[in-house]
Amino acid sequence: MHTLLFRDEKQLVGAQNTPAVSIVLPFEVKMSLKSELQYKLKLALGEVEKNLMRNFSAEQALPVFNMLQHTIQNLNYDTHKKSIAIFVSPGTEKVFYLDIRVEKRIVIDDSFAIRDLVYSKKFNLQYLIFLLNSKSSKMYLGNATNLTLIKSNARGDAAEFERDMPEMVSNFSDPVKHKEVLLNKFIRQMDDGLSLILKAYPLPVFVMGVKRVLGHFKEVSKNDKSIVEYIYGNYEEAGRQKILQAMSPHIENWKHIKQQIILKDIERAGSDGRLVSGMKEIRQAAAHKNGRLLIVEKDFVYSEREDDRLEKNYIADLNPGKPFFVKDEVDDVMGKILENGGDIEFIDNDLLKDYGHIVLIRFCNIDLG
Repeated sequence: MHTLLFRDEKQLVGAQNTPAVSIVLPFEVKMSLKSELQYKLKLALGEVEKNLMRNFSAEQALPVFNMLQHTIQNLNYDTHKKSIAIFVSPGTEKVFYLDIRVEKRIVIDDSFAIRDLVYSKKFNLQYLIFLLNSKSSKMYLGNATNLTLIKSNARGDAAEFERDMPEMVSNFSDPVKHKEVLLNKFIRQMDDGLSLILKAYPLPVFVMGVKRVLGHFKEVSKNDKSIVEYIYGNYEEAGRQKILQAMSPHIENWKHIKQQIILKDIERAGSDGRLVSGMKEIRQAAAHKNGRLLIVEKDFVYSEREDDRLEKNYIADLNPGKPFFVKDEVDDVMGKILENGGDIEFIDNDLLKDYGHIVLIRFCNIDLG
């Protein structure tokens, strides 16, 4: 995988603009020795030096490279974050310690967009499979290639299961209706178990089973907002390989699944009073460090100036002395969200048109007025 990126290498060669360097790396000090992280940073520094000297004059390259060296030498290794982003251009340096996992990425350009940092996020494909039939259930933690069984339940014999049922159940003359009542009781118990699992593993859920059982589950489940798909079939005796085969088309279409998850998250946040829309309100929540997840349509930019103060900030931010911070206001908000422990997701155009193309889910519902 190429980690050094040039947006337009032909234009950069001999360009008059001074270079801006961005380095994004995993930086989990708890997981790695300090010496290992320093070695990775040394390698990144070597890549940057080689390409700066090849594509820019010494007069353009050396001030940036020297500042990058200084920035790397003064990093904080006591952080408990997962990754680091370093941005350097002549006269300007910025370091983000982030709570998101990333892939290594180095960008050399004449400017920087926070979106580049978001594009470096490590792809994380994880989900839960809730395999349900009339007598038992299994819960798997899954990724692209593997399943791990994390919980298994069995209904037991009929006498034990009916022990706590209301007296009227034992008087049913219709055995079919009796079985339906017993099935619903069992399914409610399994759904309660799913609720507990979701507290430990807040992931999208795929429910697998025959139509009759899943029909009952749909009627009684309290976890419908966590369920992204029902997969019908008899998987009672299925092994992991057969289950993965059934999941294969959903894994291939993971982008669509992920967007479904995000839209459900927006719906929940709206119900809980934690959803913010409108750039003014989103800026305010970000300034109060109350941004858990910023969701942006992938091509959305915002450059409207609402007051003189904002206009002045833009002029300062676009100063040639610090060219890579704010190209549009969305980038500015993204930087604040990431810096304060939040996350960012892009979504297809027009999926947020009813919200003004950008929304923020807050950590908590508080009055910021």
